[in-house]
Amino acid sequence: MSPLKCIAVDDEPLALGLVVNFVQKTPFLELVGKFGSAVEALKYLHEHPGSVDLAFLDIQMQELNGLELARVLGPTGPRVIFTTAFSQYALEGYRVDALDYLVKPFNYEEFLRAAGKARAYAELVAQHVSNPAAASPEEEEYLFLKAEYQLVRVALSDVLYVEGLKDYVKVHLKSTPRALLSLMSLKAMEEKLPARRFMRIHRSFIVALDKIEAVRRLTVQIGAVTIPVGDQYKESFLQFLSRWS
Repeated sequence: MSPLKCIAVDDEPLALGLVVNFVQKTPFLELVGKFGSAVEALKYLHEHPGSVDLAFLDIQMQELNGLELARVLGPTGPRVIFTTAFSQYALEGYRVDALDYLVKPFNYEEFLRAAGKARAYAELVAQHVSNPAAASPEEEEYLFLKAEYQLVRVALSDVLYVEGLKDYVKVHLKSTPRALLSLMSLKAMEEKLPARRFMRIHRSFIVALDKIEAVRRLTVQIGAVTIPVGDQYKESFLQFLSRWS
C-alpha cells in the first residue's frame, strides 16, 4: 500500500515542526504540505482535490479553527487527526468523525498509535473498493464501528442487541459486559445490519434474532434483559414470530 499523503496544520511553529518531524520519520506517511493556518490549508486542498489522505489539525487557530475546517471539508475531505492542548474539544472532534485526538504535549509513540488508526482505516477502504461485494452486510460476518476514536471490528455473531441513545448507539455484546458506544443513529445502524439476522422491534432497539431466548406478551428476553416490542414494529415482529415458532 502506498504511503498516506499528509498535511500538518498548526499556527504554533514549534508544534507544527514536531508534527512534521513525526510524519517524516513514519514510513507509511508522506508529508505533502505544512501550513501555519487553516485558511492556507483550505486553499491548498481546494487547489489539489483528492491529493491528501490525512490531515493533522490543530484546533485553536485564528480566522478558521481546526473544527471549522473539518466541517467545511466534510466526509469527502481527508481524514482528520486533531492535535490540541485542550482536551475539552474531544467530543466535538468525535462529532466531525475525526480518527483520533492527540492532546499536547504528545510523544512519538502516541502519534504513531494515532497514525496507525489512519493506516488501518485506509486499508479497510482499499479492501472494500477492490472487492465491493465484501462491503455488503448480507455477506459479511462482521462490521466496523467507530468507537473511542478507533475502528473496531465487531463479529455479527457477538451482537446481542443495539440500543439507540439520541445521537449514539450502544452495542451490547455477548463477549463482554462493556457495551460499545458509537456516534451514529439507530437507523444508520439498522442499515448496516443484515435483515435476515437482526430486527428493529422498537424505536430504541434492534435485536439479534438468534439471541432471543423467550417472547412474553410482546416483549423479548435476551439474557437478563427484557426489551419491549413497539406498536410501530408489532406487525413485522409477529410475522417473524409466526415463522420462528
